Amino acid sequence: MVSSAASEGVSLQPADILQAHRIITQVFVTGARVFGRAFAEAYRHAAATQKYQQAMGPGATNANTMSSAGLTLDEACRILNVSPPKGGQTNVAQVAERFKRLYDLNDPKKGGSFYLQSKILRARERIELEVREAEATAEREEELREGWNPKLYKDR
Repeated sequence: MVSSAASEGVSLQPADILQAHRIITQVFVTGARVFGRAFAEAYRHAAATQKYQQAMGPGATNANTMSSAGLTLDEACRILNVSPPKGGQTNVAQVAERFKRLYDLNDPKKGGSFYLQSKILRARERIELEVREAEATAEREEELREGWNPKLYKDR
C-alpha cells in the first residue's frame, strides 16, 4: 500500500521542475526584499540619530544630561525639596538632613519602597556632583587668576 511517485512509475515532468525553481526563486527574492527594507530602515534611523546628535552640539549628552542615573538637577532638587545650587553653592547640611530623613522613611524593611529609596540616593548624588563640579571650576578659575605658582621646597 505504499503510494509514491517512484513506486507507481510516475516520473517528474519538466514542468514540475520549473515550478520548483520558480518557488525557490520567489522565496529568495522575497527574503532579499525583506532584508533590504530592514537594512534601509536601520540606515535611515542611524542617519537621523547622527543628525540629531550633531544638532545638539558637541558634548551635548554630557552637558545637558550629566546626571546620576538619568536624573537632572531640577528633578534631584524636587525629590529632596531643596533649592537648586546657585553658583555651585548649596546648603549641604540641608541636603544631607533631607536625604537621611527621606531615605529612612522609605526603608523597605519598614514598609517603604526600594525604588523611591534609590531615587532619593540618586538625587543626593546628583546634587553633590553639581557642587563638586562647581568647586572644581572655581578652583581652576582661581588658579588662572593668580597664575601658576609651583610649590617649592627650600630644604631639598
